[in-house]
Formats: sequence, structure tokens, C-alpha cells
Amino acid sequence: MRVVEAFREAYGDHPAGVWHAPGRVNLIGEHTDYNDGLVLPFAVPWGITAAVRPRDDGTVRIASLQAPGEDQVLGDLDLARGWARYAAGVFWALREEGHDVRGADILIDGDLPRGAGLASSAALEVVTALALSDLYGLGLEPMELARIGRRAENEFAGVPCGIMDQAVSALAREDHALFLDCRSLASRPVPFRPAEHGLRLLIIDTRVRHALGDGRYAERRQECANAAKRLGVPALRDVTDLASALQRLSGAERARAQHVVTEIHRVQAAVGLMRAGALDQLGSLLISSHLSLRDQFQVSCPELDVAVEAAVGGGARGARMTGAGFGGSVLALVPEGRLEDVEAAVREAYAARGWAEPGFLRAAPAAGARRIA
Repeated sequence: MRVVEAFREAYGDHPAGVWHAPGRVNLIGEHTDYNDGLVLPFAVPWGITAAVRPRDDGTVRIASLQAPGEDQVLGDLDLARGWARYAAGVFWALREEGHDVRGADILIDGDLPRGAGLASSAALEVVTALALSDLYGLGLEPMELARIGRRAENEFAGVPCGIMDQAVSALAREDHALFLDCRSLASRPVPFRPAEHGLRLLIIDTRVRHALGDGRYAERRQECANAAKRLGVPALRDVTDLASALQRLSGAERARAQHVVTEIHRVQAAVGLMRAGALDQLGSLLISSHLSLRDQFQVSCPELDVAVEAAVGGGARGARMTGAGFGGSVLALVPEGRLEDVEAAVREAYAARGWAEPGFLRAAPAAGARRIA
């Protein structure tokens, strides 16, 4: 295992163990998590692998095969830079909650495209939390790992995300999506085997990198909070009469509320279709979700829009941007025999505009975080 060999080269000894946490794709339910809403993500086969060994001196040493030359030695967690802040934040969050977590040597290996909107930061947080829970005997349950990861990202790394990404990375099951209530944190797996219905999940990486820390994500969150306050409800999830609510709102607040409330309904509809075995009918929900994200929530970009349009034109049953937006990836639901057609259609659409060629990943719902060696 190359992460073990890299650990030995970096730190001169074997790790105490190796852990893996997956990235995710959100099937539907975008920007609903921080509105106390419903989401329906699934884990992907790619993620973050960490070889870890505990230390007694409180120092955190961390390196990544994907960031050569960026090794960091942290006696003070506040000195963590860039991607390492997500892992350092987990140490901080655990210590803040009274856990006796000292130091560690960590070697990271990942195969998620960075910036593609597949939740690499959440995977890094969850794999770090799981490794520390095992090594220090904390006995944290999967949702506790997710909560620690979210606290690390919110309060240490400074990114105001919801809990969806960390939750699915920690709780996912193979061949299932995760139906998650982001208010109660109740969840249940929903069987999701597209291949049994002659369908495939295609992830289209636009190569447009997004950063949640650039302010636009936080702006959308604040607009949602403002809309809820104006309506007198704890969160937009609590809006029961959308038509009446929209009459009381205007501008950005009105548009954001319309997306969130209708997107929550789309999640419920998707779960119903999946339980009925009608996966081929999910396509229209994906398309309507993307249009709402484009027009009402305004988090799409030309590369995402063109990928969706070209994928559907090439034979996909449906497609939509997935993740926070402003770049990242598109998820397409494609009949087995049309995968090459869809990929060709998207390539041609990008080439016609002089854009860099997109990437393609063929996914299947994967298992959540676990110790692998």
C-alpha cells in the first residue's frame, strides 16, 4: 500500500493503522442542509486515505502525496495552512470537547479531484476523526465523527458548511443513498442500485475549481437566514405555505426561499421514486433541481449549465450540478448504452467554446468511513 510506504519514508516507521473516508455526490437536496432541510447524498468510491501514528508530545505532523513539499509540523494548530487546516481542526474540536487527543503523524493519500465539489475536505475531516477515535479509544459513533468534522470546518477552517458532507462520508452504505434530516440528524439508507435498472451515474468534472471560503457561499446562507427571519420561522424548512411566503419576500430572499422549499419537496419525491423502483423517473427531478439552482439560487456557472444541457442532449435521463456550485461537477443519470454518447456530447460542447476538456468519472454508491489496514 503506497500510503504505508510513503509514511515510512516520511516518518521512519510504520503507521499504527490506515483509514479511509469517501467523498460524496449529492443526488438531490442542494443548499437545503443549512436550512434544516432534507438531503439525499451517496458516497463515491474515491476519497481520502490516511496512515496515522499517535504521538505523546502534542505535535501534529502532516503530509500529503497530493501536496509534495507542503509538509507541516504543528506544535500550534493555529499555524496550519491550506488543506491541513481541515485535519488540524479535528484535533482542535476534539480537544475543545474534552477528549484526551495528543499528537499524531499523518500521511494523506487521496484520489478525489480537489475542487471538483466532491467533498474532499469533509472526507479529510472524517478520516482524521475516525483515526483519532480509534487510536485514542474515544469510541465515537459515525454521526459524532460527522459533527466533529463539521465543527472543525465551521469554527476552525472558517467555512460555514452544513453537516451533509461529513454525515454521508461517515454513515454511507454501499449500494445506498443516505436520506438525512439535517435538523434532527435522523437518517436512513435508501437502496440505490442504478445498474439493476440499466442506468449509470456519470460525474462530469467541469475543471472549474470552486472555493467555499470566497464569500459567495456564506452570502447565500445569510440570505436564507434573513428570509427565514422575515417569515418568522426558525429555518426555511419550516415554510408550509410557499405561495404566501413568496408574497412577503422580495429580491434575493424570495428567490432563495423558493429554491430551498421546492428542493426539499424534490428530495421527498426522489425517495418515493427510489422506493418504488422507478429510478428512470429521477431524471426530471434532477433537471428541475438544476434549473432552480441556476435561476433561483444563482450558484451555477456557464460550464455547469453547458454540461447539463449537453448531457441531456446526448441521452442522459437527467443531470444537475452537484455540490455548492460556482464550479465543480455535474451528476448525470445515463442509460447504460448511452455513456459514450453523453461523454462525447459534453466534450464537443466544451471544445466548441474553447474550454478545457472536462473529466468523467463513472460512480456507484460506496461504503462510508472505515479502517482498512
